[in-house]
Amino acid sequence: MKTKNLIELSNKYIANTYSRFPIVIVRGSGCKVWDIDGKEYLDFVAGLAVCNLGHCHPNVVQAIQEQAAKLIHISNLYYIEPQARLAELLCGYSFANKAFFCNSGAEANEAAIKLARKYFKDKGESRFQIITMEKSFHGRTMATLAATGQKKIQMGFEPLLEKFIYVPFNDVNAVKNSITSQTCAVMVEPIQGEGGVNIPSDNYLLDLKALCKDKGILLIFDEVQVGMGRTGKLFAYENYGVKPDIMTLAKGLAGGVAIGAMLATDEVAKSFVPGAHASTFGGNPLATAAGIAAIKTICGEKILENCEGIGSYMLNELNKFKKQYPFIKEVRGKGLMIGMELDIAGADIVKKCLEKGLLINCTADKILRFIPPLIVTKSDVDRCINILKSVFDSMNNLEIF
Repeated sequence: MKTKNLIELSNKYIANTYSRFPIVIVRGSGCKVWDIDGKEYLDFVAGLAVCNLGHCHPNVVQAIQEQAAKLIHISNLYYIEPQARLAELLCGYSFANKAFFCNSGAEANEAAIKLARKYFKDKGESRFQIITMEKSFHGRTMATLAATGQKKIQMGFEPLLEKFIYVPFNDVNAVKNSITSQTCAVMVEPIQGEGGVNIPSDNYLLDLKALCKDKGILLIFDEVQVGMGRTGKLFAYENYGVKPDIMTLAKGLAGGVAIGAMLATDEVAKSFVPGAHASTFGGNPLATAAGIAAIKTICGEKILENCEGIGSYMLNELNKFKKQYPFIKEVRGKGLMIGMELDIAGADIVKKCLEKGLLINCTADKILRFIPPLIVTKSDVDRCINILKSVFDSMNNLEIF
């Protein structure tokens, strides 16, 4: 089946919830993918930070193959070996004592929201309000879109689930001034992804933790996009010397297989008792076997060191562009989560890069987002830089300013 036919088939039968680029990706390996016509692309989107180990990493593939031959699914009415072993790894590497598994980042955030509310309900306190940040993104379910601090995500789905309060990111005083007797938690992405790759000041998360402790409320970190090595640390909170009460993960957790996880301390997690929450497919043998392989690879094969080193190199190379191209406002990032803010819309740049064999992403209209696999090499970055330069040069020649 050719590209045109496959696009026609998709448009006929698939709900129109994505503005898709007119290519059909059929194969991937490492940092590269190929479309149905055989064209090669350098992938600096990585499934939106899902394929942290690149496409079809052999360790993950082997784990999936071996587990699929033994047991694909069994109900959570029974104990599941790879589920227990993945929970042990995640708790061992993090602040947490307990894990709850689901299938996506939105589901993980739903679980976090429910747990925070129930924790205070069990204590006999009427606390259910959660403070989140403007420009945040926590998902598209009814609860998580209400938690998301972006009107464009919420539009058409009102009335929203109560009670979420939105304050500016990186502003502890705004959080402090919004806390009431009904507040149960503050929920924040350590680094905002979809909202524009917004980096916190050095003390922001530490000050949030201190504030939450002082007020007796919970701190929830949404690490769906920034966790699993994306920032050069296994978890982004490690960059800032602060531990949350609850953390959510998904995307890169299982090397490309759908999974989500909510981690919590024993004190908070005790409110999740049988019947309080559940997920039919959550923590299934296939996904958790892939998760074990992914986390062992990230922590055992110098992936984090590569992310930190190559991330610094790429950030420096992108920053050099600011002197050449006046439409570049700022370059910021940590590890291999990098954003380039423009004074112009970025959609055409993304399209031109795709035509030249480079996949990148634009978020918040004017911010180019670079989230390549953590195994990316210096030569991959150089190829990306060269393609970007050719695209930027063509735009300079058009005198768009």
